[in-house]
Amino acid sequence: MKTLIVDDSIIMRTALEKFGSELGLTIVGKAANGKQGVEMFKEHLPDLVTLDITMPEMNGLQVLEEILKIKPEAKVLVITAITEKSVAIEALKKGAKGFLNKPFNEDSVKNAIREVLGK
Repeated sequence: MKTLIVDDSIIMRTALEKFGSELGLTIVGKAANGKQGVEMFKEHLPDLVTLDITMPEMNGLQVLEEILKIKPEAKVLVITAITEKSVAIEALKKGAKGFLNKPFNEDSVKNAIREVLGK
């Protein structure tokens, strides 16, 4: 399954790439900001996107709207340090399929990805 990672933290991108690869996902790109995330999404049209909320250029909610305009069936897992429930609710209303708070561990990420993918 083609997967795009969008997070401004290189540590988070690296961890998500490792855990996703262990689940058999094909990482087609890692974007460091929202604008880059939308461009990589257009280029690769991934099936799954892990998406941070607080990022430079465009925030995750803006990115979510843009990528779902391009490919409405894309599955988006929001992974963020923002703990406000209103942000999670807004992301889910806009079309995210799942929400995970940072910090996370390997099991929580893998379980969240499996849930979003229906596995």
